[in-house]
Amino acid sequence: MRLPTLLLILAAIVLAAFFLGRQRALSLARPAGGVRSLHSLPKYYGYYASLGAVVPGIALLLMWAAFSDSLITSRVVASLPEALRNQPEAQLSLTLNDIRNLAAGQMQDESRSAEFAVAADLYNSLRDSSRKVLAGLVIALSFSGFALAWLQLRPQFRARNRVEAVVRFMLVLASLLAIVTTIGILLSVSFEALRFFRQVPVGEFLFGLSWSPQTAIRADQVGSSGAFGAVPLFVGTLLISGIALLVAVPIGLMIAIYLSEYARPRLRRIVKPVLEVLAGIPTVVYGYFAALTVAPIIRLAGQQLGLEVASEAALGAGLVMGIMIIPFVSSLSDDAINAVPQAMRDGSFALGATRSETIKRVVLPAALPGIVGGVLLAASRAIGETMIVVMAAGLSANLSFNPLESVTTVTVQIVTLLVGDQEFDSPKTLAAFALGLMLFIVTLILNVIALPVVRRYREQSEGGPMTATTIGPAAS
Repeated sequence: MRLPTLLLILAAIVLAAFFLGRQRALSLARPAGGVRSLHSLPKYYGYYASLGAVVPGIALLLMWAAFSDSLITSRVVASLPEALRNQPEAQLSLTLNDIRNLAAGQMQDESRSAEFAVAADLYNSLRDSSRKVLAGLVIALSFSGFALAWLQLRPQFRARNRVEAVVRFMLVLASLLAIVTTIGILLSVSFEALRFFRQVPVGEFLFGLSWSPQTAIRADQVGSSGAFGAVPLFVGTLLISGIALLVAVPIGLMIAIYLSEYARPRLRRIVKPVLEVLAGIPTVVYGYFAALTVAPIIRLAGQQLGLEVASEAALGAGLVMGIMIIPFVSSLSDDAINAVPQAMRDGSFALGATRSETIKRVVLPAALPGIVGGVLLAASRAIGETMIVVMAAGLSANLSFNPLESVTTVTVQIVTLLVGDQEFDSPKTLAAFALGLMLFIVTLILNVIALPVVRRYREQSEGGPMTATTIGPAAS
């Protein structure tokens, strides 16, 4: 039985359990004087019966998803001939991948030995058998859980308390998911980065001025010793991201102020959706625009001024990236400005402040937490952008603060290092994890710096009563 069919059957069982549990609560309450004799509303008894039916089945499905493939793979590996079973780990992984493709009918290779066909048939047989067993166990557990919940239903049974406890547990679990995911990402990147730092000193990586990660694969190769100084990558990332933020933050903030404070509602309903279309354009399209339109214009303008401009300059990539992240700044800033209570604006006007003074002294400080959040999101988007940099700024790791020269960024180098089939056992590939760890640390530092700023302005906007000194000299 396929998984969608099993899920539909499980959903039908849960729905039936709800109505049966609710009906049982009503039938139990009828001899005792009606619904008022129940501890909880009848729907909570239905919810409890549904939870009893769905929780065991879902738990078994999650366990099957986590362990079934590894168990089937171990059985398939055990059935292979000794020559195939004792291969190196990387080669064995490729062999298993070929067996899976052959089992799925995605590969027809006559050169493969009969052992592959036998292993593929065994893989399909084990997978089909596990699905049948899974379907039977899930349905049996669901009925068993429903029966157990059914037997617990009594007029004074605290169904609402039980249901709310389960829902509270699910909310806590969902809130912990983000934390666990972050910790998992950090640990996975950190372990590989530590392997890199065992081969390359931390000081050379953080303060080295030359980046050339080509290393010798064999002992007889020469001329590829590798240089892992990441300063050119950090400088290139800051240069392009800085240009993008210099474009996006002022323009996006002015757009948000105009749409929220000056524009008519009809114009706002038209302009804001059109502006947000920019956020949905694929980055490769921006890359084409930067490489084919913006870069030639910058190069031509530089020639007119007597400046030497590279064919792939950081300025072009930064300008187009700034255009791309304008919607992030403008949309979030607009929402933050609109969230400022109208009473604060009215109080400012009542004290004699003009519209511009009200925006500057009242609205923007009150909306600053949301604005800072939008700017941080835009900065993260700019730091993590790859396609525009590849197409418009190039791959050259030049240590330069000149926006008219070609530079590269950390994310571009991560992609370059991990292209193709790579084994994570050389400094070249492990350097990608060290770069990823640095990006994580930089993002964390940005958030740590922003938190005190946001907290200070939130305290000011939520603080004491508005006075003439907070508005300005116009409040007379």
